[in-house]
Amino acid sequence: MSPASRYTYLGPEGTFTEAALHTLPEAATRQLTPMVSVPAALDAVRNGEAQAAFVPIENSVEGGVTATLDELAGGRRLMIYREVLLPIAFALLVRPGTPLEEVKTVTGHPVAQPQVRNWLAEHLPDALWESAASNADGARLVQEGRYDAAFAGEFAAATYGLEPLVTGIHDAENATTRFVLLGQPGRPAAPTGADKTSVVFWLRGDQPGALLEVLHEYASRGVNMMRIESRPTGEGIGQYCFSVDCEGHVQDRRVGDVLMGLKRSCRAVRFLGSYPRADEQPPTVRSGTADEDFVASADWLSRCLDGRD
Repeated sequence: MSPASRYTYLGPEGTFTEAALHTLPEAATRQLTPMVSVPAALDAVRNGEAQAAFVPIENSVEGGVTATLDELAGGRRLMIYREVLLPIAFALLVRPGTPLEEVKTVTGHPVAQPQVRNWLAEHLPDALWESAASNADGARLVQEGRYDAAFAGEFAAATYGLEPLVTGIHDAENATTRFVLLGQPGRPAAPTGADKTSVVFWLRGDQPGALLEVLHEYASRGVNMMRIESRPTGEGIGQYCFSVDCEGHVQDRRVGDVLMGLKRSCRAVRFLGSYPRADEQPPTVRSGTADEDFVASADWLSRCLDGRD
């Protein structure tokens, strides 16, 4: 298949990322290629070897996925075109016939450990945990006999010839991971009325109130920030950029006005896209910040300049 029909994703096969990718209708008509890391998946798109990459970006228990956030801030620019929310529950996968009392070593992705810590303390308090590159890779290591059990999706059991000894494991009842589909920069999809806009910005200077001034760009226009995280820039101690998701689409006047304000007040701004919200929840638009309010105020100013008001 050509690169235009290829999607890469954080592999190997059997990851939650793959499970989430299969919820996209277009996945059925694409060649899905697992990659060893988030940077590898994204670089395939940057280098023209794939049309899009699908990677995790946020977890409701552990927060942002730093590998993805750092790539979106520091690597060649890509844009977000879709997002998927996947409820997360783990299964304890073992080689067939292994009883719970014989599980002495367990493995899984580092992000999985905080989500199963309480269960481990109650049921396997003496088991030794060692991290794997992914939950599916942990399952592969169990298949090879290097560990007794792995925390992974129940769906990974068949891929690696394992059996789910315990299912539905999660310390947080509503644990969810958010995934994004990334492609080359282009025109955002048309607004749906339930959208999200993502950016990364770098403050112009390190002075009292610098971040507050930028946050005021959102607050003064009634734009709700859904997530904000700081990430080091690599330029020295105390040097950070900020990754932000907000409600609305860049074509909404209030959101577009925020982005123009960021461009004026920040050292740099990277637009990461406007795309449909996975939860399909429309924003609450504060009085005075709807598109018609911006149009009316612009018309009023024009009349003032013409001496008609």
